Amino acid sequence: MSKPVVAIVGRPNVGKSTLFNALAGEKISIVKDTPGVTRDRIYADVSWLNREFTMIDTGGIEPDSRDVILSQMREQAQIAIDTADVIVFLTDVRQGLVDADSKVADMLRRSGKPVVLVVNKVDNFEKYMPDVYEFYNLGIGDPIPVSASSRLGLGDMLDAVTAHFPEGAGEDEEDDRPRIAIVGKPNVGKSSIINRLLGENRVIVSDIAGTTRDAVDTEIVHNGREYIFIDTAGLRRKNKIKEELERYSIIRTVTAVERADVVLMVIDATEGVTEQDAKIAGIAHERGKGIIIVVNKWDAIEKNDRTMREYEAKIRQTLSYMPYAEIMYVSAVTGQRLNKLYDMIDMVIENQTLRIATGVLNEIMTEAVAMQQPPSDKGKRLKLYYITQVSVKPPTFVIFVNDKELMHFSYTRYLENKIREAFGFRGTSLKFFIRERKEKEQ
Repeated sequence: MSKPVVAIVGRPNVGKSTLFNALAGEKISIVKDTPGVTRDRIYADVSWLNREFTMIDTGGIEPDSRDVILSQMREQAQIAIDTADVIVFLTDVRQGLVDADSKVADMLRRSGKPVVLVVNKVDNFEKYMPDVYEFYNLGIGDPIPVSASSRLGLGDMLDAVTAHFPEGAGEDEEDDRPRIAIVGKPNVGKSSIINRLLGENRVIVSDIAGTTRDAVDTEIVHNGREYIFIDTAGLRRKNKIKEELERYSIIRTVTAVERADVVLMVIDATEGVTEQDAKIAGIAHERGKGIIIVVNKWDAIEKNDRTMREYEAKIRQTLSYMPYAEIMYVSAVTGQRLNKLYDMIDMVIENQTLRIATGVLNEIMTEAVAMQQPPSDKGKRLKLYYITQVSVKPPTFVIFVNDKELMHFSYTRYLENKIREAFGFRGTSLKFFIRERKEKEQ
């Protein structure tokens, strides 16, 4: 099963980003005292007592007026309801219970999703506990007092959150059907591609960006093999400002990518790779998924004998951090090359699950070291003792060395290239962990 998703919902300035950063263990969201300044990264992987989950900070409310705050809080709550397994509803003991809290609580209660009510800024339990009890009036369970900035009460909160996870959440499930997430900006043709593969209009398609509402799982059988396609949702309202639109589509992308084996990153051939495409592709790259860049609307491009080469060079330049990604040029309108997509997906899945014998890996490493001396610093040279593969999806390797500090990123990249030369691993990232081992341990 994929990791559960936990979303934080709440009014401006109740401390959503502070809580998010405290749990993520690093400053990911930007925190200022101005309501509505949360930008930047909005998701993080969190682990609590061996339970792992993905946390989302819904953020992004611009308080022009009370009505706008309420409508945007509802929007946020809806996003959380649509995508999260558990919702953390954050309130503020200093501001007390306000009308907007009650209205959002009604929505959350009606959703049927598990909600953990958290009262923030309780820096002194004795002093503020009488005020915390007021939040029982929301009718969504026991309020849990915390102070995100002082990191008080977070353990009780996380216990309450993880208690709602289904048994076995985050563990691999028996279902071995390939899961393919189709991601990309609104209106690049994600749903059209699925419809074309399906041969029927199952997913709503229109020219308005963001008409696909919820993430839809579609089963498609091709040559006797079943595939699950996860179409990432668009947005509820069309008149969203650009940043919010990006934020919501990224939240939905994270939840879809989390569940997938392979990610089809759809870009619009007429637009080229945009900054938002790079952000979305980065999510799949960070999570070690198989990646195929699908250039849709290829039929709309005027071509000569250099078009494809030049186009690929531009993609590789913008997405330089994932040179392993496969690229396909298709058209959902004409169906051009779409059937070849399955062969590409099968190949990437095979590479994602490829295991290499330790003996063979060490031969490659010995040869690589002989061809290019490892780096040295202040007279001390890096020694590489041993390499072994420890897991798949993505293929993950551990290299034992005499001094981690000497293992420069560039040398790891060099070894990665040597392994790729031998085994391909097209379409999948490789992960490397460097471990130190003292010489006498040899």
